[in-house]
Amino acid sequence: MTTRTPAVRTAGGLVWRVRDDRLQVQLVHRPRYDDWSWPKGKLEPGESHQAAAVREVAEETAKPVVLGVPLPAMRYRMPDGRWKTVAYWAARRAKPSSDLSALSARPAVPPASPEEIDKVRWLDVDDAAARLTRRTDRKPLLALVEEHAQGRLATHAVVIARHGRALPRAQWHGEELHRPLTPIGHAHAAALVPVLAAYGVRRVVSSRWERCAATVAPYVKAGAVRPWFSEHLTETRHEQSPARVARTVRQLLESPASSVLCTHRPVLSTVLDVLGQHSRRDVADLLPPQDPFLEPGELLVAHVATTPRGPRVVAVEHVTPPLS
Repeated sequence: MTTRTPAVRTAGGLVWRVRDDRLQVQLVHRPRYDDWSWPKGKLEPGESHQAAAVREVAEETAKPVVLGVPLPAMRYRMPDGRWKTVAYWAARRAKPSSDLSALSARPAVPPASPEEIDKVRWLDVDDAAARLTRRTDRKPLLALVEEHAQGRLATHAVVIARHGRALPRAQWHGEELHRPLTPIGHAHAAALVPVLAAYGVRRVVSSRWERCAATVAPYVKAGAVRPWFSEHLTETRHEQSPARVARTVRQLLESPASSVLCTHRPVLSTVLDVLGQHSRRDVADLLPPQDPFLEPGELLVAHVATTPRGPRVVAVEHVTPPLS
């Protein structure tokens, strides 16, 4: 009987900026291999791809970043026969003022040693394509250039969270609004923190019922965020007036600040309807089509670009944060 060796999982980012109307990206040089590549590295045990991406980019470029739209992932066989996967995102430099909450929610990251990374360079995209040592590394770059050309690179995130696992209704004898999370539900809540921080979340909007409030509580504490708890995002009020939920979602789409909205399974249908109305057709097809839409503790990350026609969801990600 043969044992399948797990793939080596890595994550990184294509850090971008626009200077004099020219799209530029950041490359790093590794003296050990004498190559130019994207900043990236292996996931630590229990770490999400998103958290690994921002950690590795911060280590190798000495500057924190915020993740944007996902880019094509890579998969290839290493010399020792193992498979290696690389998840990539577009990434922008974090701003100490507007991204303070997300940065506060992240652990400190020491810079890589000169033996690991000895050069970091901003290059125009054509120069970067020529400088990259591996031709396969051009694939995410081509996608980044296309996103920029289509006006889909500068985005903010609207993260939809279903609350963590709660005590079953049959086991709870108090009021429904006070039904608490289980220990696994609290683990779900803790697991959201590094993912929300990676996307630069600075607004927290939640149902005021206990299981939602407790789900966002770890991020609220870690990022020193002032949350907004809404009665309209509860199951009862949604049943009475789904239009108020739709209005809240539209407001988050229109705001330039990245946000998380935490709510309940019965409310998700209205939330997703609004996202679909503001999505490109191919993106709308990627939204969860059936109840329960998200499992407890799962996230849907909508990447929103500002266009002349208003906010448009240009990419979505379905994220299951790993439990420690």
